[in-house]
Amino acid sequence: MASQPNRQLEVFPNPQPARDYTIRIRIPEFTCLCPKTGQPDFATLLLEYIPARQCVELKSLKMYIWSFRDKGAFHEAVTNEILSDLVAATDPRFMRLTASFNVRGGIDTTVIAEHRAPDWLAPVPVELP
Repeated sequence: MASQPNRQLEVFPNPQPARDYTIRIRIPEFTCLCPKTGQPDFATLLLEYIPARQCVELKSLKMYIWSFRDKGAFHEAVTNEILSDLVAATDPRFMRLTASFNVRGGIDTTVIAEHRAPDWLAPVPVELP
């Protein structure tokens, strides 16, 4: 196998660091293990962020996400761990991770975690006529 799971997140320079713009990355095949039963948990992750100086490189993100496949983790913990690692790697102006876990035992779970840089102010929404 040419590729292996890897916890190393790579970044590249933001091509427009003076502009606030949103990057959305949908990851529909996230898996980890239930820490109580060892059974797989499946989720769709939606990563949304406004980069400052760095953007996350997508192949490294794919290998990073793959690294959770055999890891036992509660939904709340794994969502916050992924957000923390991405924030540490990219230092964004804003980042939100939404983890929508599939139904298990009649219950589905969505965990939303956010980060805001202390000096960043969200732009005022523009309402067009």
